[in-house]
Amino acid sequence: MYTELLEESRKTFMLAIMIGLTIGILLPMQTSVNSRLRQVVGSPFVASFLSFTVGTIFLSLLLLLTGQSFGFDGSVIQEGPGWMWIGGLLGVLFLTGNILLFPRLGSVQTVIMPIFGQILMGLLIDHFGWFNSVEHPITALRLFGVVLVLFGVIGTVALSDWLNRRRGKLVVSMETDTGNLNLWRLFGIFTGMMSATQTAINGYLGTVLESALKGALVSFVVGTLALLLILLVSRQPVPIGQLKGQPWWIWLGGIIGALFIGGNVLIVPIVGTGIAVIIVIVGLLCGSLLIDRFGWFGAKKNPVTVVQLISLVVMVIGIVLIRLS
Repeated sequence: MYTELLEESRKTFMLAIMIGLTIGILLPMQTSVNSRLRQVVGSPFVASFLSFTVGTIFLSLLLLLTGQSFGFDGSVIQEGPGWMWIGGLLGVLFLTGNILLFPRLGSVQTVIMPIFGQILMGLLIDHFGWFNSVEHPITALRLFGVVLVLFGVIGTVALSDWLNRRRGKLVVSMETDTGNLNLWRLFGIFTGMMSATQTAINGYLGTVLESALKGALVSFVVGTLALLLILLVSRQPVPIGQLKGQPWWIWLGGIIGALFIGGNVLIVPIVGTGIAVIIVIVGLLCGSLLIDRFGWFGAKKNPVTVVQLISLVVMVIGIVLIRLS
């Protein structure tokens, strides 16, 4: 009996890893799609609003197709903690943060600083059991695994970037105020921490609502309403006419985002926030390399380097050590 339970637990964990890697791989594809959408509509907030709206519709259709109702027990609102409803707001904050960071820190640091914040917050949430998470204390082996993951991230993103600069293949343009550079870096870490917090909150919400789809839908509805408020306050119109004649995949960003949030809601109760965040990060970097390698969604083709492949292997070793701790 014990052996069967152990085997079932192993299979569930492996399934969670596969889901995490898959949604992570999809995430940079969402970024590429939404970047094209932003070019068309001329505003990152309008593009995000359209993406969130599509995601909300997609999740609503999934609920209908799976025979689930849109309602839930009123006691959830009365008895549940207030913070479990703010996951969508944190998602908007993370998205807006990346928009602000890119012209000031450049593409490399805009990736690395939030990832550092995600990993840091994931560890803290697991260690202290915040947001009703299962406690996973920080051990020496777990910490070493995290260090390997961070080295892998730096190798995949920053080291290859540095090598390309040395070879004269990369020109970086940033509007950087050196006096405030460290403040923007700290802000990047903060947005990453909020992203990991969103992951933990949405995971708990899905558990309370007894449905990953409902948890993801609530997060999307909150995010959509927040973005709608931003558009109303800033008086930014939605230029629907400019979307005619665009490629069909320009609408995929919202669907990918919905799958990403839903996948996180599903796997967090299984593996914990810290490991969920790290698995998704590995998938994210794999997806970025695939887009660079094949030039998907209009991206410029760039060959995958040996350094990047070795760095991914280092990250996988780090995840294994974290799991064994």
